[in-house]
Amino acid sequence: MEAATAPEVASSGSTLKVKETSPADAEGPPASPRQEAGSPIPQLLSPIEEHPKIWLPRALRQTYIRKVGDTVNLLIPFQGKPKPQATWTHDGCALDASRVSVRNGERDSILFIREAQRADSGRYQLSVRLGELEATATIDILVIERPGPPQSIKLVDVWGSNATLEWTPPQDTGNTALLGYTVQKADTKSGLWFTVLERYHRTSFTVSNLIVGNSYAFRVFAENQCGLSETAPITADLAHIQKAATLRKTGGFAQRDFSEAPKFTQPLADCTTVMGYDTQLFCCVRASPKPKIIWLKNKMDIQGNPKYRALTHLGICSLEIRKPGPFDGGIYTCKAVNPLGEASVDCRVDVRAPH
Repeated sequence: MEAATAPEVASSGSTLKVKETSPADAEGPPASPRQEAGSPIPQLLSPIEEHPKIWLPRALRQTYIRKVGDTVNLLIPFQGKPKPQATWTHDGCALDASRVSVRNGERDSILFIREAQRADSGRYQLSVRLGELEATATIDILVIERPGPPQSIKLVDVWGSNATLEWTPPQDTGNTALLGYTVQKADTKSGLWFTVLERYHRTSFTVSNLIVGNSYAFRVFAENQCGLSETAPITADLAHIQKAATLRKTGGFAQRDFSEAPKFTQPLADCTTVMGYDTQLFCCVRASPKPKIIWLKNKMDIQGNPKYRALTHLGICSLEIRKPGPFDGGIYTCKAVNPLGEASVDCRVDVRAPH
């Protein structure tokens, strides 16, 4: 009679396998010459009281993502009686004992990496064996870091109050997909950088509504799940926004009145910030005579509040929110007022907890 082969059983993230036995295995060990007829055969192996099974936590049934330098500490419970033999592999090979340590207990196995590196990414498999029975579980680990900067950026064209940029993707994406690019601009008068757009997926963009008479530099950051690249390439050439040519009139000279009511040429941009990290809001206003700038949060005046620091220079208005907390989110308004009128712009600021 042929020996039966037990089917594989999948349960709780683990797989149980039973090896096929041969008729010779079923006969048992040969009797000793000194063993008398009718005496019982000695028991060589402890009976299996509980089949091996691995209880894989739900959080580890999808890719387990860590940042470079983080600690990896995985505790995987299992069952089996008597105590089964637990072994780990990484991408089908033995673990690197200099980087990864394992502790096997009676009812669990712990995989520990003190400071994860990108080379620690891969597929880890835990095998729990008890005699001919074996249960396995697989865990995918991905170790990521910030991306490298875009390789280059160049100013392609300037016309009117617009400038077209092109850049090339980074060589290193940080071992994960990019979330997009952040484009920033700075005029040479103030030297302050502020964001034009975030998480933009293409590698070219036209920046509009630049101020006439100013010269601008641009830079681009790459972003992934870990954040922005640490550096960003800056355009070698400046974008000079020229004033429109005017025809010279002969005859009498008429004095021109340059007075105008406030008008915002660059609005505030919605943003999401991390709790505890200083955040700045920027906008640009044009008016004559020079307007008074008033900052509001949820329509309440925040002038004089030490939580905020407001600056105005050459028409560029900035508000610094110092170490924002969970209650610092809301609608922020910048209002400009002069004798000819007033104007205002709004943006939403969301504050999230750090990862």
